[in-house]
Amino acid sequence: MENRASGPELVLVFSGKRKSGKDFITDLIQDRLGPEVCAVLRLSGPLKQQFAQERGLDLDLLLGSGPYKERYRADMIRWGEDRRNQDPGFFCRLATRGAQQPVWVVSDARRESDLQWFRSEFPRQTRSVRVQCSETRRQRGWSFTPGVDDAESECGLDRGVEFDWVIRNEADAPALDQQLQPILRTAREVAALRHHQ
Repeated sequence: MENRASGPELVLVFSGKRKSGKDFITDLIQDRLGPEVCAVLRLSGPLKQQFAQERGLDLDLLLGSGPYKERYRADMIRWGEDRRNQDPGFFCRLATRGAQQPVWVVSDARRESDLQWFRSEFPRQTRSVRVQCSETRRQRGWSFTPGVDDAESECGLDRGVEFDWVIRNEADAPALDQQLQPILRTAREVAALRHHQ
């Protein structure tokens, strides 16, 4: 376990397919809780930063959701897998560095090793959340890409994981605010405990 002066009281590890709305939902949670209570941590941020630096690419475009990122996605996935094989916690440690808020929301866990690292480092605090979305993904511009949508980065948490919460981000699903209430309630409770210590 890493030595942190004031570690998180709650770590929400989100996963889901690309274009499922993970970033939208995790940003919504931060908006509801406030940035002083909730830090959104993106595992892909340090990965993309290091990849861009080593390849001389535009980091801002890699962090976006446009065609530039898609052009490099398959290479970036392979590069990231190589790094994770050498050190499974490498990107997790980089993403959490400096986070001081009581609630951490990891917006983009992709592999079992990501979830395992948080469960190992923060066993009491870690909860897993799956964002499910199928038809709505197509409306957001998703189409199957070989080497991307069948890679571990998209399928690593599809089976064998029992999630604490599942959010259905579909047009016919209950409203997101309604689905998020148990998560927000838990986050507010742990944040209040930290505040009163």
